[in-house]
Amino acid sequence: MRCTLGVDIGTSSSKGVLAGEDGAILASATRAHEVDRPQVGWVEMDARIWWDEFVEITRELLAAVDDAEVVAVGVSGMGPCVVLADEHDEPVRPAILYGVDTRAIRQIERLTDELGIDEITRVGGSVLTSQAAGAKLAWIADEEPDAFARARRFFMPASWLVRHLTGAYVLDHQSASQTSPLYDIEQESWYAPWWERYAGEIEAPELAWSTEVAGTVTDAAAEVTGLPAGTPVIVGTIDAWAEAISVGAHGIGDLMLMYGTTMFLIATGAQTLRTPSMWTTAGALPGTRNLAGGLATSGALTTWLSKLTDADYPTLTAEAEASGIGARGLLMLPYFAGERTPIQDPDARGVIAGLTLDHGRGDLYRATLEATALAVRHNVETMRDAGAEITRIVAVGGGAQAHLWLQLVSDITGLEQQLPRTTIGASYGGAFLAAGAVADENAKPDIDSWNPIVETITPDESAAPAYQALFEQYLRLYTQTREIVHELAATGRPSAGRSVGGPQH
Repeated sequence: MRCTLGVDIGTSSSKGVLAGEDGAILASATRAHEVDRPQVGWVEMDARIWWDEFVEITRELLAAVDDAEVVAVGVSGMGPCVVLADEHDEPVRPAILYGVDTRAIRQIERLTDELGIDEITRVGGSVLTSQAAGAKLAWIADEEPDAFARARRFFMPASWLVRHLTGAYVLDHQSASQTSPLYDIEQESWYAPWWERYAGEIEAPELAWSTEVAGTVTDAAAEVTGLPAGTPVIVGTIDAWAEAISVGAHGIGDLMLMYGTTMFLIATGAQTLRTPSMWTTAGALPGTRNLAGGLATSGALTTWLSKLTDADYPTLTAEAEASGIGARGLLMLPYFAGERTPIQDPDARGVIAGLTLDHGRGDLYRATLEATALAVRHNVETMRDAGAEITRIVAVGGGAQAHLWLQLVSDITGLEQQLPRTTIGASYGGAFLAAGAVADENAKPDIDSWNPIVETITPDESAAPAYQALFEQYLRLYTQTREIVHELAATGRPSAGRSVGGPQH
């Protein structure tokens, strides 16, 4: 049976699917993993785990479908991450993850002073934040010069898999555009003066679009994975962009909401929009640009509360529904790991206001879900203020199975959300892109056929006045607690962390 393989390396797990020619999922597999947090604000992972899990997942999938004929492979992964490797492709240190790792505050400040905020924005589209992979490179150069001196290649999770599968050293334009300030967004190329200045002896990866074929499975990779040698492998991209593609939400005017450990938003347009509050990036597909944003926590918060209260999600959801609008007078700021967009504040912290002895875990869970929905609204309004035209919203990710969460986001934003049949996410998007890469020009797969919309979540208009008031309180709560929260963040940061720690996904 002809099919394509898609594998995604996520923050908390790696996922893989085999998809048939019609988009049907023939088999799926998952490997859970954990990130390392050696200091406050640091989030790392051993990159070698990614290849090990790819091999395990691929072998499990092939064993599950006896007659599987894999015609192409698609890959994606969390990002932007920084993996530096030596000339033998051995990592010189653990991978530094995307904006949830906030260690590079001093490098962000230094690079901004050296290059100028206007010039950085002109070249790359975005100001430097903890999402900027270039600032993480500078951190390694400053803080771990021996490791940096040994580095010869730069990878992200998808390009790491491509390297192991094909031997190609290539990075997609979307991922590269988040290596600020080293990528020129208008020229769609590495910005040579700054690459030479900040990347040292590291060879710049070749650039290509996510849909292009990077190479084919080598004999060595075939022996390890069980994939046929010569199977085409696409370049791939960052997971959130693959997720957008998996639900058909990467067209002009689309907004994707990814419900996961963190939450991610991608608005797609044809023009480059610049705002200091969001991330300006190249799209996953040629001819597109994105304004992107992300919450530092979302599903991570619900997991935290479930563990804290020793209650399962059905129980918490039922109690949250009973709690009602406003969680009986509770308001939460969901900044438990700092916050990315639009406040770009790595030293923000979680706040729960209005607690009384009468509140229970259901109220806290309701406040948690409402907090993430209020943060989504803050991002959407910021995108619109920057000129983004949002005509359609599509939900994706594991959290999209939580109906109450979806409903609250629609109620608080006032926007409909479309829910596709398959919300498995980036691995499915990778399988779709792989199928398109090897199909005849007149027989390209159509995502609307692969993954049709099956449900539309409409906002409850009667809830609008209450949530408008809550949103205004949400904005005020941050501004009025920011100073003391920053003082608390500094107090809670270990002295070792303070020498290198700092702002943000």
